[in-house]
Amino acid sequence: MTARILILDMNADMYHARLKRTFPTVEFLAVHKAADAEAGIDSIEVIIALGHHIPNALIAKAKNLKWVQALTTGTDTLTVPGVLPPQVLLTSTRGIHGPQMSELAFMNMIALQRNFRKMQRNQAEAKWEQWGQPILEGKTIVIVGLGLLAEHLAERCKLFGMTTIGVSGGRGTAPHFDEVHPRAELVKLAARADFLMLLVPYSPDTHHLINRDVIAAMKPSAFLINLARGGVLDEAALIEHLQAGKIAGAGLDIFSKQPLPPDNPLWKMPNVIITPNIGGRSDRFVEQTMRIVEPNLQAFLDGRLKDLQNLIAH
Repeated sequence: MTARILILDMNADMYHARLKRTFPTVEFLAVHKAADAEAGIDSIEVIIALGHHIPNALIAKAKNLKWVQALTTGTDTLTVPGVLPPQVLLTSTRGIHGPQMSELAFMNMIALQRNFRKMQRNQAEAKWEQWGQPILEGKTIVIVGLGLLAEHLAERCKLFGMTTIGVSGGRGTAPHFDEVHPRAELVKLAARADFLMLLVPYSPDTHHLINRDVIAAMKPSAFLINLARGGVLDEAALIEHLQAGKIAGAGLDIFSKQPLPPDNPLWKMPNVIITPNIGGRSDRFVEQTMRIVEPNLQAFLDGRLKDLQNLIAH
C-alpha cells in the first residue's frame, strides 16, 4: 500500500528526513504551517501533527483522509463530534511524554514550595536572605487523572518519599499509588493535598472538574499544579483564592485561553509559575514520538489496521 502523507509540525523537516529513510517509496508533504498544506490537501491520506495544531478547516478539505496520527497524548480537539469523519482512524502518542511531564511537575513542586521566585528576585537585587527550605519527603501529592503520565510521576514521587494519592474516573488501583479514590471524593482528597496535580484528560465530564469547592477545600499551605488542559480548571475560582491568600500558590502550564492574555492577573502573582504550554516538549521529542509513529505507519501501509497503537474512538 502506498500513501500520500502530510507532516505538519515545527520539526517537519526532521520527521521527513527520518521517515523518508524508513519509507523511501512514500510521498511526504512536510510543512511548518497549515496554510502551506492547502494546495495539496485534496490527495492527502494521512496527517501527522500535534493534535491541537490541525485546523478543522484543513481536515474538512482532506477528502481522501484515512488516518490522523496525533503527536500528542490529548486528542480532544479531534474527537469533537463532526471534526473527523467516522471512517478516519485516529491514533495518539500516548505513553511517550512521561519524562518531560514528570520533570516539569518536579520543577514546579520544588520551586513553589522553596519560593524560588523570591530567590530570583533577591538575586537581582543582590539581597542575601535565608529561610527554611521545605522538602518533598513526607509531603502528599494528589494526582487527578490516572493514566500513564500519572503512573510515571507517581513512581518518581515515591523515590522522594512522598505519599501518592490518585483520583480516577474509572480505575480502582494503579502502580506506585498508596491510595486510589473516585472523583466523587475529590473535595475530601483536595483537603489532604500538599500538591494537587492535574493530569486528567479534558472532556465534557472533566470540564471545571477542579471547581470552586475543590479549591476551597485545599490547605492554605497547598499548591495547585495544572499540566492537564485549561478547561479542567475553573481559572476564575483559582485566581480568586490566590488573591485572597487561601492557597499557597500555583504552577500552570495550560490555560483556557492561549496564549495567556497579557492582562491576566496570574502573570503578576509572585506565588505563581507560568510556563507556555511546554509540558509535552523535550529535546528528544521527535525520537520519542517515532517509537509510535514508525510502527504505526508500517502497520497502516501493510493494511494491519488492528495493529495500530493508541487507536482512539471518535
